Amino acid sequence: MDQPREIELVFTPQEEGGYHVYAPDLPGLHTQGETLEEATANAQEALELYIEGLREDDLPLDAGVIRRRFPVPV
Repeated sequence: MDQPREIELVFTPQEEGGYHVYAPDLPGLHTQGETLEEATANAQEALELYIEGLREDDLPLDAGVIRRRFPVPV
C-alpha cells in the first residue's frame, strides 16, 4: 500500500481554553496549544517526531485505519 502524503489532524477546542490536537490515523500522536497557531506548530513538530520514530524503527506509516462515512440520522 502506498504511504499517504497527508495526515489528517483534528483540532478540538477545550473548555478551559486552547486546543487538543490528535491524528486519527497515527495512534499516540497527541499535542495541544493555547492558540490555534501554537497548536498548529506543536502538531507539525509532533508529526515530524512521530514519522522520524517510525523511520528509525523501520516501521510503515500505514496504521491499518479504515475510514467509512455514515449519514447523520434524521
